[in-house]
Amino acid sequence: MTAVAPPIATEQTTTAKAPRKRNAGWAKRAPLLPALLFTIVVTQIPFLLTVFYSFQSWNLVRPGSQHFVGLQNYADVFADSQFRTAMLNTVLITVICVLVALVLGLALAMLLDRKFLGRGVVRTLLITPFLILPAAGALLWKTTMFDPTYGLLNFVFGGDTDWLSEFPLASVMTQIVWQWTPFMMLLLLAGLQSQPKDVLEAASVDGAGKWRTFASITLPHLSRYIQLAVLLGAIYIVNSFDAIFLMTQGGPGTASTNLPYYIYQRAFQGFDIGQSSAMGVIVVILTLIIATFALRLMFRTFDVSRGVK
Repeated sequence: MTAVAPPIATEQTTTAKAPRKRNAGWAKRAPLLPALLFTIVVTQIPFLLTVFYSFQSWNLVRPGSQHFVGLQNYADVFADSQFRTAMLNTVLITVICVLVALVLGLALAMLLDRKFLGRGVVRTLLITPFLILPAAGALLWKTTMFDPTYGLLNFVFGGDTDWLSEFPLASVMTQIVWQWTPFMMLLLLAGLQSQPKDVLEAASVDGAGKWRTFASITLPHLSRYIQLAVLLGAIYIVNSFDAIFLMTQGGPGTASTNLPYYIYQRAFQGFDIGQSSAMGVIVVILTLIIATFALRLMFRTFDVSRGVK
């Protein structure tokens, strides 16, 4: 018997397969195109317009005032003391709220990781603040908790303290922590429940105590979940607007004004489109830099945990 040689792929067959692969790739991507176009229309086009307006001097209360000023708006923004105060308040709100919510969320997650009677009911009650609309939560704390006459805080501790006037920034941060602690709790609870039980049992057999097990096994296992919680929490909390707008209106003075609310003031109360657009561009750039750094750090941690070099 003579062996039959396998067919040799010719250049014609190779070139015929290439369009098929491209068509198959486009067929897989086609359902995503409407979502991609929608995202571009509602995010990228407005951002490009914002960049364009940031180079213009334009105040809506002065008709015909629009003209090109180059980088003057950016220079004015960095020279604005109120902008620096708003930036400092934004950093304080973000850092303190993320850290406090993370610690409280970790404590609650460790509580819910144990089996006890009524755990499902307790879990539902603890998640509830995150399900409430931010505006509704801000009004709830303003009228029910911080009101100087009818608020629960003055009822419990006594006195007639006007919390929103005397401690505006702390009051806003308290509401934000209350709103975002359940989010941290859910992420960390998922991390706790993904721990390999055999490792915990082996540590218990070897005589490791609860604190030693938590510090040496549980905490390193939760590092990826903690980084994800910090990253997502910071991205959302840095854009907090509802609590400040509804509870303190940025006051007294600029004591509780953050960057989103200050941009709103300049755009919709001062009608200064040029400088408010420059502020928006600066905030977007700073957020992208921080988010990119945090994402690279987090992905590097994931690669190390998988053994990828």
